[in-house]
Amino acid sequence: MQFISREVAPRSVWALEQAGVHPLLARLYAARGIHEAHQLDTSLAQLLPPSGLKGIAQAAELLADAIASNKKLCIVADYDCDGATACAVALKGLRMLGAQQVSYIVPDRVVDGYGLTPPIAERVKASGADVLITVDNGIASVEGVATAKALGLQVLVTDHHLPAPVLPNADAIVNPNQPGCTFASKAMAGVGVMFYVLLALRAELRARGAFNAAQQPKLDTLLPLVALGTVADVVKLDANNRRLVAQGLRRIRAGALPAGLASLFAVAGRKAAAATTFDFGFAVGPRLNAAGRLSDMTLGIECLLTDDPTRADELARLLDAINRERREIEGDMREQAYELAEQLFDPDEEPPPAVCVYDPDFHEGVVGIVASRLKDKLHRPTFVFASSQAPGKEHELKGSGRSIPGFHLRDALDLVAKRYPGVLLRFGGHAMAAGCTVAEEHLDTFEQGLMEVAAEWLDAATLTRQLQTDGPLPSKYCRIDMVDVLQQPVWGQGFAPPTFSEELEVVSQRLVAEKHMSLKLKHQGQAIDGIWFGRTEPLPPRAVLAFRLEADEWQGQRRVRFLVEGAAL
Repeated sequence: MQFISREVAPRSVWALEQAGVHPLLARLYAARGIHEAHQLDTSLAQLLPPSGLKGIAQAAELLADAIASNKKLCIVADYDCDGATACAVALKGLRMLGAQQVSYIVPDRVVDGYGLTPPIAERVKASGADVLITVDNGIASVEGVATAKALGLQVLVTDHHLPAPVLPNADAIVNPNQPGCTFASKAMAGVGVMFYVLLALRAELRARGAFNAAQQPKLDTLLPLVALGTVADVVKLDANNRRLVAQGLRRIRAGALPAGLASLFAVAGRKAAAATTFDFGFAVGPRLNAAGRLSDMTLGIECLLTDDPTRADELARLLDAINRERREIEGDMREQAYELAEQLFDPDEEPPPAVCVYDPDFHEGVVGIVASRLKDKLHRPTFVFASSQAPGKEHELKGSGRSIPGFHLRDALDLVAKRYPGVLLRFGGHAMAAGCTVAEEHLDTFEQGLMEVAAEWLDAATLTRQLQTDGPLPSKYCRIDMVDVLQQPVWGQGFAPPTFSEELEVVSQRLVAEKHMSLKLKHQGQAIDGIWFGRTEPLPPRAVLAFRLEADEWQGQRRVRFLVEGAAL
């Protein structure tokens, strides 16, 4: 692994320190492109205005008219955490704004597949709805929208995924990534897009005299769910997303969070009063995602919607149990995937430029997680396939891919589809994560096409695992109170959490639970504990390590511990 120290502009550090920012935070912020203190303002007033989103005025008018006419609204959600939170935000927000009849449908991952398909449109119509609203999907649902329109439904698409060349013929589309949209934050998650639609709807209703500024519903109560979905979907935390997440965290820490979210924190063993983005990404989010992977995301959405603490606890415990099952399935699949991948190359050689594995026993709900783990291990764009369980689709393979920096996965799929027409039955996604469906007989051709594109696009530098770090940690900051200081800001994708790197003395090391390395280290002469999760190979007496600060709590005592991320050996 190669460590690269982030560049720090001294003038930016000085300007931030002069504005009262902690010296260490000033250095960390400057290394992440923050030059002035006003860029750290996460107040609601600093949010980008909804008017910048193409199609949002039409969406607000459509919904305001529907509410005035007491039309039945039906939300078509997605089965991941972003889709679940977006659905809950839509339901809660529309009801707050006066909608009397709002329902939702979540496609089944196995039976229905992803997005608004024609059968889903027919189910919406059969439910008696007048207006169909997609959240976190729909931008690629050309056929599904056409079916809905033919059935007499009005259709509002809210999404954030990259569009195909042809857009669906919806009554309104709100997506920062659609052609012609000048909204500055292209990285909003699906839940963020829906929240913005609600802001625009409230403004439209205010203009129509439904209420005034003093009486209008407080949509900021939805921000804890917006924050959760944004972080869990691993979108880039640009300035606007950081504001949304910071506002959500502020309310959660103050105890102003939905009953279901409070219960999810509890079953995960996390403290809502000290909530961080880490909790969203690694504790709460996975428990919601597990429902969509192995069961029915309706459980997750109902948990987020309920105001009954007893019901919330019951649903959270059920989601926790499903997540434990998911971990067991994932563990078995991960080991099998590692073995299959190792057969693709000689152990003394570098892995191929891309990796593609399939086993008939793989569970399609977990292929994305396993692809992510395999990508982390090999540092290669990776696809993991499972046999489709949908009736009549047994010959199809469902694949989920994860990528490395410098390789745009959806664009790669698009090129494979052009070079090998008919091989990809369906595909979509982002730069770093994408999904596709292929006929089992065409898997080898898909793998060949992916390898070709990877060989053309990736060079030796891109294929070398790199980790950006913040350089050495001054010894004066190796204190428990600094752990709390560093946990307050919003860190995440595109605004990486502080990771330091320097040569440390490895005093002792022992294997814990046969899969983690517990370390006794010396940092600039000071004894410090360390832990390297997933590491089994011993370290030399001295090693250049990358690490993050965390609090290790034992018998009521809190001490600094280094969470090791990698080694430049």
